[in-house]
Amino acid sequence: MSQYLFAPAPVVAAPVRGSSQTYPIRRIFCVGRNYEAHAKEMGVQVDREAPFYFTKSAHTYVPSGATVAYPPGTANYHYEMELVVAIGKEGFRIDKDKALEHVYGYACGLDMTRRDLQLVAREQRRPWDLGKDFEESAVLGEIVPAAESGHFSQGAIELRVNGQTKQASDLTLLIHAVPEIIAHLSGYYHLMPGDLIYTGTPEGVGPVVSGDLIEGSIAGLGGISLKIGDKA
Repeated sequence: MSQYLFAPAPVVAAPVRGSSQTYPIRRIFCVGRNYEAHAKEMGVQVDREAPFYFTKSAHTYVPSGATVAYPPGTANYHYEMELVVAIGKEGFRIDKDKALEHVYGYACGLDMTRRDLQLVAREQRRPWDLGKDFEESAVLGEIVPAAESGHFSQGAIELRVNGQTKQASDLTLLIHAVPEIIAHLSGYYHLMPGDLIYTGTPEGVGPVVSGDLIEGSIAGLGGISLKIGDKA
């Protein structure tokens, strides 16, 4: 007889470019408002002092190329194209100059958002969970080891919906760059292999509907895609 009342949740893991092994996902941290133009389009002040975060469950993970249902409870379902950092080495209170030593690799990501629910929560000063941490909301391309790709401080980041460009920016415009994010976040959490950090989205976010095809890319890293299916 099993010690568990019911079967434990399976391990969630993402593919790694050039490897038969996969990357087991432990936690997903997301940086909010990390591009100035995006903060402005959301009608909020830019905060340059320090990053801020929200989280998603590992079980919100969806691989690139999937079709997901249009989620329940929203009439304003948005895409957000992001650079994702995959942590590969444990660390706590990491020095910014040594932060990149803790990076296993990088990937393209989509932070899918129930924008109407997020904005209601924001106005009421409540957590963003209903708007951000929901099923099939963390889309991830294959993870590219940093040993192959190098580290990312610049490069075009773009997103298209049905072939039409919606987001076009550059990683140089990140308010808080990858080393700074890792150093800051590790002051509050013991970062562990399997932790993902979505680093924020540039301006141009907007709604999608059933039948839409989302395609994104980051220069030197590759692409990501998602098809929006029928309503759940």
